[in-house]
Amino acid sequence: MSFKQISNEIDNMDGWIFENNRISKSYHFDSYMDGIKFVNILAEKAEELNHHPDLVVGWCEVTVSFTSHDQGGVTSACVKMAKAVEKL
Repeated sequence: MSFKQISNEIDNMDGWIFENNRISKSYHFDSYMDGIKFVNILAEKAEELNHHPDLVVGWCEVTVSFTSHDQGGVTSACVKMAKAVEKL
């Protein structure tokens, strides 16, 4: 996807950014375990859609990033998965 296509897709997705050839968003939680529960639900969705995020788990925060390693950047599958995460 081009920079413009990616920007058009994520402009209406609150908190998602495009940098370093990936789209990402940080989610904040009331507790560490709430973040872990989110990760587990997200993992199930990633398996279902066969597109897996890079995750960084911190104290009450989870950062979710998508890029298609085999395609060398953000693809429509990345955007589709990001939209699916927003519905969790």
